[in-house]
Amino acid sequence: MPTFESVSFPGVNGTSLAGTLDVPDGGASSWAVFCHGFTLGKNSAAASRISKALAAHGIGVLRYDAAGLGGSSGAWEDGTFSTKIADIHSAVSFMQAQGRPVSLLVGHSLGGAAVLAAAPEVEGLVAVVTIAAPYRPDHVVHLFEDEMQTIKAAGSAEVELGGRSLRIRDELLHDLAAHDLAGCIRGLHLPLLVMHSPTDNTVGIENASEIFSMARHPRNFISLEGSDHLMVDRAQTHRAAAIIAAWAAIYLPGAGI
Repeated sequence: MPTFESVSFPGVNGTSLAGTLDVPDGGASSWAVFCHGFTLGKNSAAASRISKALAAHGIGVLRYDAAGLGGSSGAWEDGTFSTKIADIHSAVSFMQAQGRPVSLLVGHSLGGAAVLAAAPEVEGLVAVVTIAAPYRPDHVVHLFEDEMQTIKAAGSAEVELGGRSLRIRDELLHDLAAHDLAGCIRGLHLPLLVMHSPTDNTVGIENASEIFSMARHPRNFISLEGSDHLMVDRAQTHRAAAIIAAWAAIYLPGAGI
């Protein structure tokens, strides 16, 4: 059975990010970093279950909370898409320092967009997986579009997201809009697995089509039939992890199923 280790590492702007290492029994064949969605955290269904299942397939995974979420310090509202990308690099550096070099990046929802943006600059990376990722990072603004005028006029506003009240700043809107993933995807030059549900009502399947069409070969698309955006069904997360492990076995050193 895989085990887990609680870790922490420095993030941007002086934050300390709380992470969980899901460690395969007998040691990892390869190591991955999992980047969670917009407000979800490392213990969300997609992040925790897929990471644990990957560990059962021999791939060790670091998942972590963005600043201000879970056990991480700092204020969530101070974060932007740029800090989300920077924290991926911090996670990769932490793993490298631990003697656990990262070969695979996996991102869910906005985390999928973030790994696409970060991947071209990650040394030693072998492959990338996106799950329910938006092609345009500013896609997330539809979650609080009713408050957009207030945010722009006042500079920020309290918004209900995922059952909690979070402050959205105008700086976040500008930063999301400033990122165009097209160049990152075209310049990836790494195997890419795009996973998306055709019935995703939060981030539509057309986003997967845009990512896939922009990517170079080798590229693969898997339809997550029956899944919702948050992947709350345990069977669906286990299925997704099994597909990732089988696909990654082609590329990752020592990976298998």
